[in-house]
Amino acid sequence: MSKKERRIGVIGDPSSVMIFKAIGLDVYYETEAKAIEKRIYQLADAGYAAIYITEAAAVLVPEAIEYYKTAAFPAIIPIPSQGESLGLGMKQVKSNVEKAVGADILFKEG
Repeated sequence: MSKKERRIGVIGDPSSVMIFKAIGLDVYYETEAKAIEKRIYQLADAGYAAIYITEAAAVLVPEAIEYYKTAAFPAIIPIPSQGESLGLGMKQVKSNVEKAVGADILFKEG
């Protein structure tokens, strides 16, 4: 699959992810841990560039997400579920900034 053909997938409950279908992303309605994990591996094997996953789904499959953390593709990006945020996306940004810069420059108190 060439770089031009790489796709973006979205995994989560229907009410949180169906809107992504309207903008042309591949949407998968999954809410059970085994189904979510299987879908992540399927999308990775199919060459997806990025997988957006609701935070509620992400907490069910931390091992699958960790497996791809150091891989070039796919990037697995947590997004808030409809009406709620667990803060996973912001925690990931904070962690990445700390790794790159060596200090917490985003959320420093005082």
